[in-house]
Amino acid sequence: MKKAGLVLVFSIVFLAGCTTQQYNCYPEIIEISNPQLNSIATAYVGDKMLQQGKYSEQNAIYIRENVKAGMLGGYTFTRGYYLEQSQNSKYEFYLPSGGKDSGQVIVELAYDPFKIIRLDKKNRKLCGISIYNLAVCTGKADYEKKKYRVVNSDSFQQTLIYSGKMGDKINIGYREFSNDLARPAFNNDVEYDLSESKIIGYKGARIEVIEATNEHIKYKVLQNFNQAEL
Repeated sequence: MKKAGLVLVFSIVFLAGCTTQQYNCYPEIIEISNPQLNSIATAYVGDKMLQQGKYSEQNAIYIRENVKAGMLGGYTFTRGYYLEQSQNSKYEFYLPSGGKDSGQVIVELAYDPFKIIRLDKKNRKLCGISIYNLAVCTGKADYEKKKYRVVNSDSFQQTLIYSGKMGDKINIGYREFSNDLARPAFNNDVEYDLSESKIIGYKGARIEVIEATNEHIKYKVLQNFNQAEL
């Protein structure tokens, strides 16, 4: 009978939190454009001369050490990242990130299947919530809030890489990345003769070469990839 009472209390508390959720949490799109237009920059062999694109990041917690929830340790939250799914005025809710650095939730055989992690904004405790909306909580948990880079269809980058100089000619590598994976079919290595022009270009990007050696290049980006010159 006592157990049933506890079940009822936990269920009511969690359901009250769910009904007052203010919004769902989605990844934020971050734009990349380095270096700034018309600023003088230096890159060494193997460095990125120009980087442009976008990626997504999401609020997360990183648990530093495995932590058990419940008096009998029914849920274990392993070290790793957990992404924020939603929140309300009292709680934030998290699930394992699913990446190679993701945390995992280990469920003991006698426990109900796991649903989500709840973080209490007031006391900072982590609780495991079952599919029946029952909560079991941790004592002390060693974690921190972070931004987590999310791999999705919005992630895309273009880069130019300095590959050195031979005589009057410099070598530049072009690389594309989508969803954090290289796209070899779009990669290319190009040679430019500086005796013909100090301005080099590729896929809309235009760069003025100020100085080039076999160790480094000093340059100015006049125009980004596939964009009109400002």
